Formats: sequence, structure tokens, C-alpha cells
Amino acid sequence: MERLLLLHDIMTRSIGGLYLAPIEKSTVKRILDIGTGTGIWAISIGDEFPNATVIGNDLSASMPTFVPPNVKFEVDDVESPWLHQDKFSWIFCRYMAASIFDWPKLVNTIYENLEPGGWCEFQDFDLQYYSEDDSLKPEDPLLTWISTLLEAARKLGRDPNPGSKLEGWVKDAGFKNVVHKRYRIPIGPWAKDPLLKEVGLLNYLQVNGGLEGLTLRLYTSVLKWSEEEILALLAKVRKDLVNPRIHALFDFHVVYAQNADAADDTAQHGTDGLED
Repeated sequence: MERLLLLHDIMTRSIGGLYLAPIEKSTVKRILDIGTGTGIWAISIGDEFPNATVIGNDLSASMPTFVPPNVKFEVDDVESPWLHQDKFSWIFCRYMAASIFDWPKLVNTIYENLEPGGWCEFQDFDLQYYSEDDSLKPEDPLLTWISTLLEAARKLGRDPNPGSKLEGWVKDAGFKNVVHKRYRIPIGPWAKDPLLKEVGLLNYLQVNGGLEGLTLRLYTSVLKWSEEEILALLAKVRKDLVNPRIHALFDFHVVYAQNADAADDTAQHGTDGLED
């Protein structure tokens, strides 16, 4: 939960707010937050949209009980058949990397559950680490660790890099007015830009604090590593995380689009987000 709160801070700081879609507050009636986690996004949106009903959905019951009167939470599998009787004005889906079996099916389900002219917004990662200056080397334990971790997720049928594919899935589902933006998220406070430096520090904290939790299950159950082997690798990873030579980062993608039933055909083009 602490990692998720840090990630919420990282994502909102990176894009400059809770969302990017051009939502008209006066017309929004029902909002769905897929994979709500701690519920912090749903609660914040509930405060910002007091006249809308906000539903936060998650497979795990980890949401708070003290919430605004227009916010409620439900425990359900978003990949199971949806049982909502009324359609939504806005469906928001954030940080579901390595959590979804069938992304095209989910995107189509979202389309079908939006009212005419309703908006979807996806915010998600490509979790593969890289460097733009070749400072992250193939032999570095940090790159070995993350690449092996992502491969384990793929073996379970979960895509750890959905961010860059979201635009294609959204277009294939029939959405219009599709906008795609990419943001670079540093790992560590090495960037010169003040905002990127701050985001990078927060990102270091969430990665370093979550190493064992992120690694142990996948490495033991899928890859059959021993706990001793894992802890030895993670000790090397922690050294890389504080190595000023290594300028590692990964990408965060935001895609928003409108249900075609009442959408304009005006083409909009995606752009990169934060610059180094």
C-alpha cells in the first residue's frame, strides 16, 4: 500500500494532475476507477466531482472505509462479466501492468460500458528499464533483475509493458479522438530537471522498498530460484540503484479517447510528455 501511494504521487506529479482527458464536470454522472488499489484516485476524484457517483473496483479489498458520500468501492474481477446496470460517463484504468490477461477484451468491455460520448482514460507503464545514454549496461544486475522479472510475468500470461500498446488497442475497439502521451520516469534523482529529479527520488524509494515483494513470488514460483539466490541478486540491484553512473528510467503512457457514438472525427496526435 505504501508503494502504491508513492506511485500515485509519481504519476500525478509526472502528468501534472489526476487525469488528462477533457472531462466536462457538468455532464459527468458516473465514473469507474478500474484497479483502484488504495482508493486514493477515486477519493480525490469524488471530491473534485461532487455531483458524480464514483465507483472504485479492485480484486483485493484494500480500500478505506471513510470516503466521500459519492464514492463507493466494490471487490470484483474486472475481467469477469460486468454486472453494472447503468453505463458510465468516464472509465479510468491506471497501473494494471502485469495484472491483465486479455487487454483487447478489457478495452472492448470498457467501450461497451460507456455512455454515448463517454471517455476512457488509461495510464500505464512499460516496465522495462533502459537508459538513453547507454549508462545501463546489459551486464548490470539492475537490468538483469528487471528483465528476468518481466519475463516471469509474461510466462504467467500477464503483459508487464501495456503502456505503448494502449493506443492501438483503443483504436481497434472503435474509440475516436484518441490522444497518446508518453512520460519518462527516472529511477533515482539523477536528472537535471527539478521535477524529474523529484519524481526520480520517489521512484527510487518505491522500487527499493518493493524489491523483495516484487521479486520473491515470481522468482520462486515461476523461475524456481532459491531465496538465497534472490537475496544475493537484490543486494547487487540495490548497489546499482544508488550508483550515480547509471541513469535508468522507464516509460509511463497516458491514452484517452471518446466513445465513437457521439465523438467528433477530429484527429488528435499523441506527444511525448516530460522532457529530460
